[in-house]
Amino acid sequence: MSAATMMAGRLNVETGTFAMAEVPVPEPGPGFVRVKVEAAGVCLSDVHLIQGLLKPKFLQGNEVTLGHEVAGTVDLAGPGTEHRVSPGDRVVIQAGYEHNGVTLTMGVDYDGGWAEYVCVPAGVLVPLGEEIPFDQAAIIPDAVSTPWGAIAGTADVRAGEAVGVWGIGGLGAHGVQLLRMVGAAPIVAVDPIPEARQRALDFGADVALDPLDPGFAAALKTATGGRGLDVALDFAGVDAVRAQALASLAVRGRLVLVGLSGTPLTIADSTGFSYARRQILGHYGSEAQHVPQLVDLTRLGRLDFARSVSGRLPLADAEKAVMALDRKEGNPIRLVLIP
Repeated sequence: MSAATMMAGRLNVETGTFAMAEVPVPEPGPGFVRVKVEAAGVCLSDVHLIQGLLKPKFLQGNEVTLGHEVAGTVDLAGPGTEHRVSPGDRVVIQAGYEHNGVTLTMGVDYDGGWAEYVCVPAGVLVPLGEEIPFDQAAIIPDAVSTPWGAIAGTADVRAGEAVGVWGIGGLGAHGVQLLRMVGAAPIVAVDPIPEARQRALDFGADVALDPLDPGFAAALKTATGGRGLDVALDFAGVDAVRAQALASLAVRGRLVLVGLSGTPLTIADSTGFSYARRQILGHYGSEAQHVPQLVDLTRLGRLDFARSVSGRLPLADAEKAVMALDRKEGNPIRLVLIP
């Protein structure tokens, strides 16, 4: 491999073919910065892209380098960015930016960080400081910022509110930790996998329930003092979850849809739903302020993601990481690729 090329995990979105490939090292244009990737997270969204369950909306061409959870060091400042960054700066990269009124997602609509280098607009770089390791920083965009956006933004969770979390994977596990930080009480975690329920308790949930248990409704009623949930967060994107979550809501309760299912949502008792003044809210990603907030919270010791990195694999093993995540081998929170 020559000095002008690098390895990257490339997806052909038409054929669904994913493979490591040798590609040119990208050159930063005006307003862009080249970052040497130090760590990149593997997300279920990446699996869904490879499987064709998610489709890029704004991709130019039919191939893209995956990876939207990335931390690294500034390698080369493009024209007009020299005053904003310096080579060697430790940064985490926000997972998208707005261009001509359209929100573009890194690793979906343009090349992402499953590579040795990535070029991004200077405005999406968030200073990392020296305290946070790259592998932990890399997962902040999406794995942490998406549940944070759902909790602090879309759901507007307040201290003392009863909150249910369905799906204690990469997003849900961090959701529990973030809910604990903002004072939600009680936090009710819901997952059919015993290890995931134990993880939820370890991360700060007050109660962990099996959704398939015949006594689920009674247990949730007991946990909330008979009120039901003020907020239900669906991180699973499964129809059965949404039906169960809707039935668990208190008066004025709100269901926030974070997991993507692509299927219709049915309200069995629409009259009762309206009478109780419940709400269903859609959620996607995070806002520009969320990643900087989370970096500061981590730096100040309010959050700790040391337990979140379930495994570190070489970039060359990206395909193995995708398969391991798809099969839930070892019930990972996040796998991280290291170029």
